[in-house]
Amino acid sequence: MSAANAVKTDDELARLDFATLLRFGLGERSRMRTALFGDGAVGAAVVLGRAGVYPRAVAFLAEIVRSGGAAYAARLEEPVPGDDAGSTVRAWLEAGASVRRTGDDDDMLARWLSAVAEIMAVRRTVTGTAGGQG
Repeated sequence: MSAANAVKTDDELARLDFATLLRFGLGERSRMRTALFGDGAVGAAVVLGRAGVYPRAVAFLAEIVRSGGAAYAARLEEPVPGDDAGSTVRAWLEAGASVRRTGDDDDMLARWLSAVAEIMAVRRTVTGTAGGQG
C-alpha cells in the first residue's frame, strides 16, 4: 500500500467503529492498539469536534476514567456536554468497560481519551475553530 492510499479523510475517520476499536485495542498485547491510538483517536477527535465538544471536556473525562474507571464514567448522566455527544461517548465508555480486566485497562482508556483531547486541541489551533461545549 502506498502512502497516498493510507491517507484518510475526516469523513472516513469519523465513520470508524470506535466501540470495536476500543474492545479490541485496550486489552494487554492487543494487535489493534496502534489503530486505536492512531486512526481511532483522530477519528474520535473529528466526531467530538464536529459535535462542538471542547477538548478540556474530554481531558476531564479522561481523569474521571482514571480515577473511577470506565464503568463508573459510563454511568454519568452527561459524560461530555451535549445529548448526541454524550450518547456517543457513553457507548465508547461501555465498550471499554466491557473488556476491562484490571485498573491498567481503565488507565489505557484514560490515555486514549487524553490523546483524543490533545488531537482535538491541535486541530482547533491549526484550523482556528472556536466554540464547543464544555
